[in-house]
Amino acid sequence: MSKLEPTIRLRVDPTNPGQFFACCGLLELAARRTAGAETLPSAEGWFASHDCEFAIAASCSLDELIRDVCVAEMTLLDSDDIYSGRIRIGTPFRPFVLDWWHESGGKPEAKDLKVWAGTMESYGIARAMQHAMRDPKFLLPGLFDVGLIAYDPNDATKKKEPFYFDARRGPNAHSRDVGFSPNDLALTTTAFPAVELLCLIGLQRCLPARTDEIRIYDYFTWSEALPPSLLPAAVTGQLPHFGARRYRFENWFRTGQKKHKAFRSATPLSSRGSNE
Repeated sequence: MSKLEPTIRLRVDPTNPGQFFACCGLLELAARRTAGAETLPSAEGWFASHDCEFAIAASCSLDELIRDVCVAEMTLLDSDDIYSGRIRIGTPFRPFVLDWWHESGGKPEAKDLKVWAGTMESYGIARAMQHAMRDPKFLLPGLFDVGLIAYDPNDATKKKEPFYFDARRGPNAHSRDVGFSPNDLALTTTAFPAVELLCLIGLQRCLPARTDEIRIYDYFTWSEALPPSLLPAAVTGQLPHFGARRYRFENWFRTGQKKHKAFRSATPLSSRGSNE
């Protein structure tokens, strides 16, 4: 059990990989917002309550952090590539670039984790999710469960589909489950903006562990307070003494074209150590 006193507590479904990596993303932002000295951790996070809660010890509240997320500078770095272009996150956070899916990102192992394709826009979707999070409902511990239809910030009449990181989208996205593919018919359904945007951010530092099967991944929770710098090791199960529990999920094809993907719900596997 962590000895730090959390300033932020979130409700989490540990079997939803989108929510898991969204926790990593929120911790990243908390650290960048509260950073003092560059060499010292400015925020630490951990899972509690049987992995159903994520806690962050930082110098800000959830309300303050989410309000900052909603006004953060977001810039498309590749103006000639609106579909897969890199994204820069700036003020009020220490600037950083989201490029884990991009060929210049230096992470070839992340290629299969990219869920969007075709006419879906990396920057456009991220901006729409950010704009949607201005709803006061996202200032509460249950922000991952706030679902709504997102719209283009530049055109309030234009709906914007999410990335499909949230596992609640997966079962409703494939013709094998509903008799047709919503994506193929250009239908719009409920999105979970906080999960979608924060997961995109979380995957920049924290990638799941590959398995021997294609598009199947493992991730591990942890029960001791850790700074963002240690998350890559924790997420891939390299810190078993920090109360690691393992979950396995599939990044599956959600359309008949086998281009668009979606994170599916994870299966809890073996646990190592104590996670209470």
